[in-house]
Amino acid sequence: MYTFRKARRDDLTAIISLLAEDKLGQSREVVSEPVDTRYQEAFAAIEADANQLLAVAVGRNDVVVGCLQLSFVPGLSRTGMWRGQIESVRIASDERGSGLGSAFIEWAVERAAERGCGLVQLTSDKARLDAIRFYEKLGFVASHEGLKRNLP
Repeated sequence: MYTFRKARRDDLTAIISLLAEDKLGQSREVVSEPVDTRYQEAFAAIEADANQLLAVAVGRNDVVVGCLQLSFVPGLSRTGMWRGQIESVRIASDERGSGLGSAFIEWAVERAAERGCGLVQLTSDKARLDAIRFYEKLGFVASHEGLKRNLP
């Protein structure tokens, strides 16, 4: 049985480890103790922003086995519709295939609906083919082409 909740500061080490677990994350994340101050600062900013929800999935023995960030984004298009933006979704490798990922995404979708969002959107790196198939099974449609630009 899993529970989903807002992340706490003491979850940071587990969240960062999940983000670094896959091939892409290994080159982008810094797993260290103590937690790198950049993560601590980002956590503080997320926690202070009412339009941000950093969430964790907790399994047996209160172990963090998943994470995601849900942002509530206001917009003028579509008659001022709010959107839920899901990012940084990770499920511990030994929990994949258990139904946890589907349940966690549906939990996030419900939080977006509760906040009045008219749609939920997400991006996934094109190299994560399994993740893209997973999201498509949950009803997400690749209706737009996403572009990103790294800044110095």
